[in-house]
Amino acid sequence: MSFPLLTATAVLPAVGAVATAAVPAARRTAAKWLALLFSLATLALAVVVLVRFDPDGDRYQLTESHAWIAEFGVRYELGVDGIAVAMVALTALLIPFIVLAGWHDADPLETGSRRWRPTQGFFALILAVEAMVILSFEATDVFLFYILFEAMLIPMYFLIGGFGDRAHEHGEETASTQRSYAAVKFLLYNLVGGLIMLAAVIGLYVVAGNFSLTEIAQAHAAGELDMATNTERWLFLGFFFAFAVKAPLWPLHTWLPNAMGEATAPVAVLITAVVDKVGTFAMLRFCLQLFPEASKWATPAILVLALISIVYGALLAVGQRDIKRLVAYASISHFGFIVMGIFAMTSQGQSGATLYMVNHGISTAALMLVAGFLISRRGSRLIADYGGVQKVAPVLAGTFLIGGLATLSLPGLAPFVSEFLVLVGTFASYPVIGIIATFGIVLAALYTLVLYQRTMTGPVKPEVATMPDLRVRELVVVAPLVALLIFLGVYPKPLTDIVNPAVQHTMSDVQKKDPQPEVEAAK
Repeated sequence: MSFPLLTATAVLPAVGAVATAAVPAARRTAAKWLALLFSLATLALAVVVLVRFDPDGDRYQLTESHAWIAEFGVRYELGVDGIAVAMVALTALLIPFIVLAGWHDADPLETGSRRWRPTQGFFALILAVEAMVILSFEATDVFLFYILFEAMLIPMYFLIGGFGDRAHEHGEETASTQRSYAAVKFLLYNLVGGLIMLAAVIGLYVVAGNFSLTEIAQAHAAGELDMATNTERWLFLGFFFAFAVKAPLWPLHTWLPNAMGEATAPVAVLITAVVDKVGTFAMLRFCLQLFPEASKWATPAILVLALISIVYGALLAVGQRDIKRLVAYASISHFGFIVMGIFAMTSQGQSGATLYMVNHGISTAALMLVAGFLISRRGSRLIADYGGVQKVAPVLAGTFLIGGLATLSLPGLAPFVSEFLVLVGTFASYPVIGIIATFGIVLAALYTLVLYQRTMTGPVKPEVATMPDLRVRELVVVAPLVALLIFLGVYPKPLTDIVNPAVQHTMSDVQKKDPQPEVEAAK
């Protein structure tokens, strides 16, 4: 029996979560180092998965399959394709930076405060989320995926509501109320989506007789699955609704600005760069494979929703006064690009969407974590409270600029490649949608450069005159992310080589081919 590598990548952070939570309360520093050690060990295993994966091999590799609830056809089935490998690697890569960036975010508050936050719990919850997210990317049993899809909400709820941002202009009581509101809103939105998905999962079992993604997809492709057109469409909508909430897609997005605004910067990165990617990943893995005809039927409406997300999110980002909420609305716009690429039904669009998931995770982590370092120094999230930071903290300002330029997809940085592929792939099939979507790029340049101008340039405000530059720990967090943004922007081939074969399989599932160019290239 071969070593269960995929299981190990998820079990290791789960064990780390338990071990970190068990550290005595007086040994907070030991809990931090233990969490960091487990996150780095998980990253090492993810690298092994990446190395062992053969892009030209079978579609699903490193597979595991064991009976779980045999009476209902539920199995513990795991397997990764190129898209899943990329997402597992992204998750494992970001968690150590999240742990390092949040090193002091759960330290005890001032003496006499009624708010006390167990440091061990903060890092244990982060590792628990990592375990569930990685396993959800690996799951090829629909029921197993659903359990993980819902279970990850619990630790996220406590991370948002129990370990919120300390920088709040309205005082501790109001901050506590708003954190609770944001956490409950996050939970309710995602629970409603999950309950609708549960009904669709049960319906799928009634039709297919099992929960195996590979078996159902193969039966569907061979015409052996008797699924009426209306049935397939309703089941698709049940799955898509839950994924659209998680994504988040307009108009189901309103929980995200609250959650990111009230969470600490590392937890905000965990939300938008890691957890939310489960929604867009699941659209590729489950919606298109299980319901290919319904996916094509719903494509025009979904593209319109994605287009609204792109423009609406960017417009609201332009008008934000809060740094973290600005990044949240920018992320809504970026997720619109990802969904648009998925449902453009072209290989360029879907490859771009997968790259976008990875590149957006890295760029948002870089921008939000540096913003978190900035906010922790000043004690305010309001843009108006800053000015002239680049004169007193040039390294902080420089890394903030690079993160911002990556967010607006500047050529030479990683998100440009993915956004370009998404637009090319969309324009090939839906030129009007593609043209309007480019307006989101213009707005991204506006909100990013205005944010930098108002916070980093101009006269030095007295409150930031003594602001220290990035410390060693913070540089260790930011420097690798910046290096990755540049490397993948200049040389994305290692990532595209892994992703493209999986995209071709997905295109085959929906029986779509890339449109032929109207004018042949000169020979």
